[in-house]
Amino acid sequence: MANTRIHNDAAIAACNAVVDLVDTNGPGTIEIRTGTPPTNCGDADSGTLLGTLTLSATAFGNAADGTDKATAAAATITGDTSADTDGTAGHFRAKDGNGKCIIQGDITATSGGGDMELDDIVISTGDSIDVTSWTFNIPET
Repeated sequence: MANTRIHNDAAIAACNAVVDLVDTNGPGTIEIRTGTPPTNCGDADSGTLLGTLTLSATAFGNAADGTDKATAAAATITGDTSADTDGTAGHFRAKDGNGKCIIQGDITATSGGGDMELDDIVISTGDSIDVTSWTFNIPET
């Protein structure tokens, strides 16, 4: 069992460092995809691309101390006004301006508890895709 712990200041610094990478050669983008995410961000994209959303030039605000974690909330995300194809959103990949995956996670509908929440996960060609909630966390313990 792992016993490594970090101070909340270290978690805040780590959280800021990760989310700041999304801004590299930005603005970054979020790809909304079907299915489960790849094992890690270094793996090739998986699932069908449903749409691409554009992040703000500064994608996240400063991280803050939360309960047992540091958390950073995403700034304004420009929705995709015309989805590429039909499908059910299952995961996202946030990429920097060079197209490198920096953060990935699962998607649920609003209040579903996913890493990212959309207004609707069942998407049809031409639909708008809008994020209703996205925060990134680094645990302190």
